[in-house]
Amino acid sequence: MLIGAHVSTAGGLAKAVTRGSDLGCDSIQIFNQSPRMWRPTNYGEEDFAAFREAMEASRISTVIIHAVYLINCATPDRALRKKSLASLAHALRIGDAIGATGVVLHPGARKDAPLRPAVKRAGKVIGEAIADSESCPVLIEQMAGHAGILGHTFDEIADLTEAAGGGDRVGLCLDSCHLFVSGYDIRTAEGITGVLDEADSKVGLERLRALHINDSKVAFGENLDRHENLGKGEIGGRSIGLFLSEPRFEDLTATLETPGPEKQGPVRKDITYARRLRSQGFRARA
Repeated sequence: MLIGAHVSTAGGLAKAVTRGSDLGCDSIQIFNQSPRMWRPTNYGEEDFAAFREAMEASRISTVIIHAVYLINCATPDRALRKKSLASLAHALRIGDAIGATGVVLHPGARKDAPLRPAVKRAGKVIGEAIADSESCPVLIEQMAGHAGILGHTFDEIADLTEAAGGGDRVGLCLDSCHLFVSGYDIRTAEGITGVLDEADSKVGLERLRALHINDSKVAFGENLDRHENLGKGEIGGRSIGLFLSEPRFEDLTATLETPGPEKQGPVRKDITYARRLRSQGFRARA
């Protein structure tokens, strides 16, 4: 397992590699542009070459892009869907240029609109973005289930995957906090096994390309997306360790999106602690 963190690209793409290396990361996750603005960052080949060079000189093995939060592939608003398509396609093309494992996507919110048309709209946007890029996968993130967000159940993710065309460029990202607050009990090894068996039967674990590792500020099944530092929340360190040591996660990238001690994101000791929890998880499973 490659354990890393979400890091800033302030100052250029290559700076993200430096920040990840300083944290002791095996992998990094980045935004391809400001997460709360539509304006794309105009990276060029020099930026991509500098990023690739920095990666080759570092301990970091993989990079994941997180699509911007403004994207709503499920909206009935055509103008917003058009912006969402352009932003997602842009992220995928950057992913192609830097060799990203995938672009993690919040598929969208339907609010009070009917479910089936919302899934169809979201799938169409995802499929069109894939067609407008070369090879980088879209990784549909399993969501917390708040405010009509799509994708908090494996049934919805399966439907979104099918609506997007079902090809091998439609992948999956699991978030420990989101699973927990959506009612998927990952507090025991047996519970984790059952959750993954369900994911495999409905979505297919061959689509699973990435993990987000977060504790939860809120209780089981609350459907609220509130990340907490590892071991400080309702999931707890022991269960996070069991999650990290799950055998079917062995070859995946695991990204910390925790607040960190200063609410500025993970620090080096958080990455070290995640590795320690994983080791403890292996011992608990023995």
